[in-house]
Amino acid sequence: MAPTPADQRVHDDGRVELDPADVGSLEGSRFFNEELAPVPVAKRTWTTYNYFALWMGMAHNIPSYALAASLIALGMNWVQALITITIGNLIVLVPMLLNSHAGTKYGIPFPVFARAFYGLRGANLAALLRAFIACGWFGIQTWVGGEAIYVILGRLLGSWWRDAPEVAGQHWTLWLSFVVFWIGQMLIIWRGMDAVRRFENWTAPLVSVGFLIMLAYVLVKAGGLGPILADGGKLGWGPDFWKVFAPSLMAMIAFWSTLSLNMPDFTRFGGSQRKQVRGQILGLPTTMTFIAVVAILTTSGGHVLYGEDIWDPAQLADKFSSPVVVVVALVALVLATISANLAANVVSPSYDFSNAFPKKITFAVGGGITGVIGILIQPWRLYSDPNIYIFAWLGFYGGLLGAVAGVLVAGYWVIARTKLRLKDLYTPDGVYWFSGGWNWRALVATLVGAVLAVGGAYGGPFPADGLIPFLKPLYDYNWVVGFVGAFVVFAALSRSSTKEEASERRPSRIDPAAVDG
Repeated sequence: MAPTPADQRVHDDGRVELDPADVGSLEGSRFFNEELAPVPVAKRTWTTYNYFALWMGMAHNIPSYALAASLIALGMNWVQALITITIGNLIVLVPMLLNSHAGTKYGIPFPVFARAFYGLRGANLAALLRAFIACGWFGIQTWVGGEAIYVILGRLLGSWWRDAPEVAGQHWTLWLSFVVFWIGQMLIIWRGMDAVRRFENWTAPLVSVGFLIMLAYVLVKAGGLGPILADGGKLGWGPDFWKVFAPSLMAMIAFWSTLSLNMPDFTRFGGSQRKQVRGQILGLPTTMTFIAVVAILTTSGGHVLYGEDIWDPAQLADKFSSPVVVVVALVALVLATISANLAANVVSPSYDFSNAFPKKITFAVGGGITGVIGILIQPWRLYSDPNIYIFAWLGFYGGLLGAVAGVLVAGYWVIARTKLRLKDLYTPDGVYWFSGGWNWRALVATLVGAVLAVGGAYGGPFPADGLIPFLKPLYDYNWVVGFVGAFVVFAALSRSSTKEEASERRPSRIDPAAVDG
């Protein structure tokens, strides 16, 4: 076991920090700024409730609802949809907790953590890949939040708002709602991480209200649970279900695969490993199961009432006859969406963009960049159809991020055995410089995992036979294939390199007799 570097202080609970003098010595490094600096142990104060509230805020939002509801739209019954979501959440929780450990132990965000295995420059590949996906999610969340505002104001202001002239295929009032929602989020993120945490804490207990109001309304109108639970779906339990199950399960994993990488952005503030682990175990599976049950029952009830599977809650609420129910429910959903968007889709890319240009991009500027890219990606197209949403968007990026997760988990737990040199993560003079700031082993492992995972992508914008036809069967298992492929390749390459280096350092054996002679 490697000795602890002299510049690192190890506390009794295992958390590590740098000596203040060593932190000061890093300020001249081009790989260091205040946002990326390791959090001092005294400032790591988040409790179990903070993490539970964080997950409640992130999970209880319109896209989470739509994710569960889309399974009903694809033909599953309520039991099949709930099983799929539960299994997916339990699987993705494993790499999430494994990567979270480094954040709490060393007080570092995801892009700095990635430097230990990709290199100080190579980490930008993993960080920016995650960042651009988060920008897409930021755009989607902002679009559906703006859509909810449009529906609310339509009920209050009447037909002149709802039926306003169209611009670029949408009512100009919908575009205005989208822009207003975008600006509100930017104002919060501009005030920094503490503002995000405070917003999470006070909105978390409220975000369930809107969904419960919608469910109650549907249950009353549909005549209770009986008609809803009696719906057997369109797939049955035969081949048609299993054909949809695998890609749908990967989509459930992919939905939170982004957070499985960048949870160190939040756990770096953790009061202890136990607090962050308990908060996440209590938070993710319970909150996602709750929102899944609500979404499944509400969507199934909507089918009973209106004869169609309406997977977008704003559009479903718009069909309700009671304006009070619509307004109250959607106001709560708007708050939920802001809470989720700030935590899940702005914090991470803000750090990621800052990591790419530490001396030029602050946390707030990174958030602004996220907001602009989130518009340019045209989220209204990604969210337009459940097949595109699940099989193209979620499936493709899930495979890519699965490969990155495989490298990080293999590197931290198998190769490094959770031992990092904290100061070296910020200076080109340390062990994480590798070759010119890049670790070729991580790049090769990520490439192999990604090609295996998404090389056979099909459906939506992809060819029916897959981008690489013989890899098409693997695409249905994209995240798992990407994770396992990259994990195995990176572990093998790194262990081989370690053995070679140890052999080179070992002194040669000399024959004593030859010396005497």
